[in-house]
Amino acid sequence: MACRISELVIDAADPDLLAAFWSKVLGYVELGRDDGSIEIGPADAGFGGLQPTLILIPSSDPRTGKLRLHIDVNPTDRDQDAELERLLALGAEPVDVGQTGTANWHVLADPEGNEFCLLRARLQPL
Repeated sequence: MACRISELVIDAADPDLLAAFWSKVLGYVELGRDDGSIEIGPADAGFGGLQPTLILIPSSDPRTGKLRLHIDVNPTDRDQDAELERLLALGAEPVDVGQTGTANWHVLADPEGNEFCLLRARLQPL
């Protein structure tokens, strides 16, 4: 038997801000709140579904250095250029992490500076 990733936990200075951002990016809804933490996930599946949920936990610890883990996202209902415009309109910012300009993905940051990548391949929605 193998494991599955059920949830990703992200420290956040403002969990409400990040929950709102990532809910719009992923089409997630708020699933619950507990002691300042907010869990978001797919509306029809929630925890334990095919996609992991995200838990945004309050933290005042400053981020130091490059993240050791980042999220990759793929467009589902539009091409990469259109999805990039949507993500930028939601508050994502382009980030330079040393890419050469020849990559077929875009490196972005969420409103708290957490890097994530928008990949080119279009995936089927779940």
